Amino acid sequence: MAVARAVAAALAAFAAVQTPTQAAEPSAMSEAAADGLQPWPYPPPAAAGWWTDRWPAAPEARDPLAGRPADRWGAPTPVANGVDPLLYRLWGLTPLQAQLLDPREAILEVWVRPARTVRQAVVRVVLRRDGKAFVSARAGLACCEPDIARRVDVDAELSAEARERLRAVAEDPLWSAPARVRVVEDADAADAICVDGAAYDLTRLQRGSAVSVRRACADAEVGQAAAVLDAVLGAARGLDPRLDAALPDAAEFRRAHEAYEALVAGGGALKPARP
Repeated sequence: MAVARAVAAALAAFAAVQTPTQAAEPSAMSEAAADGLQPWPYPPPAAAGWWTDRWPAAPEARDPLAGRPADRWGAPTPVANGVDPLLYRLWGLTPLQAQLLDPREAILEVWVRPARTVRQAVVRVVLRRDGKAFVSARAGLACCEPDIARRVDVDAELSAEARERLRAVAEDPLWSAPARVRVVEDADAADAICVDGAAYDLTRLQRGSAVSVRRACADAEVGQAAAVLDAVLGAARGLDPRLDAALPDAAEFRRAHEAYEALVAGGGALKPARP
């Protein structure tokens, strides 16, 4: 027994002074990489391995349209939605300006920009030609630091029910409406003034066509886009409670839609915003 205790003590002492390079080599294919983290847990690999070891492949939902060569898929469709390609990279998303689409595919994207906070969110839905649909959602604090602070990343494949709903709103009348509008109650009323709420920047990207609209603050204005907003943002709800806390509730869009219908029923309209 004394010998056994001595051997155990010696092994414990050896383990205590063991250096990281002497420890068992961890697998470079760590699951952490799939979540956007560094692929090697402690202890780190040799310095050369950082550059030469195979990097773990991202899951399909992270970038459903990846790996499409431009010489076969043609040039990307120009997008003028006010979001710089480098800003997309900052949010961990492939820029819309670089996406290559089949004629049967579409991307729907919504940016949520509250008026009284720097907490923003972006939700992108990809409707792929094989019938599958994917959502990529991000939320974070877009201010005061050289990156997106407290960023939350969600990437997932969507159910058949969600796919059908999204394909329907891809043809919503919103996409043929003016890019920016103003609420006019009647011929004698002044334009409504927006002082609170959130602005929504919506984009539909198809092969050869990119449409962007903005609806801000006023319930009647947002209500015109309520079906699209609820479908796209609803595709991301329930996937991460932190993301849910940054997204508007579905009830807000129901109220906005009712306000839009009341505006139209009362003789009002949404007219193109003045330059």
